[in-house]
Amino acid sequence: MKRATQVRLAFVLSLALMSTGCLFRSRRVPQRVVASNVRSASVEELIDLVNTRAKAIRTLNATVDIDASVGGSVKGKITEYKEIRGYILMRQPDQLRMIGLMPIVRNRAFDMVSVGSGFKLWIPPTNKFFVGSGTVVRPSKNPLENLRPEIIYDALIPRPIDPRNEIAVLENSSETIQDPKSKHRLLEQPQYVLDVIRKVNGQWYLDRKLVFDRSDLLIRHQIIYDQRAYVATDVRYNAYKEYDGINFPSDIDIWRPQEEYSIGLIMVKMTINQPLNDSQFTLEQPPGVQVVQLDNPASDEPQSKGGDGQK
Repeated sequence: MKRATQVRLAFVLSLALMSTGCLFRSRRVPQRVVASNVRSASVEELIDLVNTRAKAIRTLNATVDIDASVGGSVKGKITEYKEIRGYILMRQPDQLRMIGLMPIVRNRAFDMVSVGSGFKLWIPPTNKFFVGSGTVVRPSKNPLENLRPEIIYDALIPRPIDPRNEIAVLENSSETIQDPKSKHRLLEQPQYVLDVIRKVNGQWYLDRKLVFDRSDLLIRHQIIYDQRAYVATDVRYNAYKEYDGINFPSDIDIWRPQEEYSIGLIMVKMTINQPLNDSQFTLEQPPGVQVVQLDNPASDEPQSKGGDGQK
């Protein structure tokens, strides 16, 4: 009997505290709603969208504004490079050239081009001419010296899915954003995630993830992995516009977490599928530059060479 009385007293006390606001307090939180403009697609349809788009863009010629930053939590500081005007040329299946100009004076800051399975990079301010393979064999302490044409190429146009060596698995996901129509409401935007699993030397591994916005089925995010399952490249696609009849992102953000550098590309002007000739993908070694063979351990001390320096 005594126990029952104590329980009743505790209940009455709780009600009293609730009524005076001493024990409980309410506060307003943003309401979460699910976006209504949602489109559906099968995994086969998404694969077809990726492959069709990749094949539709045969060449690309773009004037871009480049923002780059180097550093992060590992290095303990971030250095930013702003207002770099640049040019990007791309031609299927694997050719790319990227030129950057110094702010204000517009002198050439760098010139990079793919050459078969390798690449060349000229940096006039340092009088260095880098030659190496398309992949990083010996990482440089300078993160931007680890930049390769393939990184930019794969970021611009997600590779088609090869049915002989790749399989794709579909995930349903969502992203929560602020509702542009109300600051008191969060909008849950459904997404499709296509996990592309690739076979190399008899082994299967996660190669990349492609994230589609279900409001328009355009790719908004691409994550590319190395064979150790670490993120190699993280790409965000924003502000799609129509160029020569093809939807293409006018704002691309590329993040390389292992080297801790990022590159932002804002499309100022672009043409798609206009003819490009071989000379536009040719970078001759200037006379008197220091040649750095990136894949050769003996080239830590660059040697000055004239002409093309090639044997």
